[in-house]
Amino acid sequence: MNKVYYTWQQVEGAVIDIARQLQQENWRPDYIVGITRGGAIPAVMLSQYLGVPMRPLQVSLRDGGDCVSDLGMAEDAFGCAPANSSGTLVDPAYRKNILIVDDINDQGSTIAWIKDDWPSGCHPDHDVWNNVWHKNVRFATLTHNLASKEDVDYSVWEVNKAEKDCWLVYPWEEFWI
Repeated sequence: MNKVYYTWQQVEGAVIDIARQLQQENWRPDYIVGITRGGAIPAVMLSQYLGVPMRPLQVSLRDGGDCVSDLGMAEDAFGCAPANSSGTLVDPAYRKNILIVDDINDQGSTIAWIKDDWPSGCHPDHDVWNNVWHKNVRFATLTHNLASKEDVDYSVWEVNKAEKDCWLVYPWEEFWI
C-alpha cells in the first residue's frame, strides 16, 4: 500500500488554511471539538490560532476503541434552553457554533456516529436536528476522502481511496521513526 507522509510544516499550513476558510465564510465556532486521537492535535492548533476553546470527543471506531457520548455538546448543538427559562424546549440564542475537527474523513464513520449519537441523547425526534449539521455544527478535516459517505465543510487535502488506496501518515503518528 502506498504511504503518504505529511510533515509538521504541512500540517501547520493546513491548519492556517482551515482558519482562512472559516474567515472567508465569516463563520466562527464558539468552541472546537477535537476527535481523539487524530483530530486532537490539529484541533488544539486551530484552537490556539483562533483563540477559541477546544474540547476532546472520544470517537475511536477504527481501532475498536470506545466512543463516548457528550450530552453537553449535543445540547449546545441543539440549543437547549436552560430549565429556568421561559419554558421553551429550544432557543436559538443558546445554540452554539461547533467545529468538529479530525485528521481525515476516511469513510465517514466518525461523522455518521456523531450525527446519530447527539440526537439520540437530546430530543431525538425534534425537527431542529435537520438544521444543525453543516450549519451551526460543521466538520473540518485535514484530508477528505472523496469516496467517503459523509461530507465535510472544510478540508485542505483530498484523496480518493476508491480509485487509489493509500495510507496517510501524519507527523504525530510515526514521530519516533
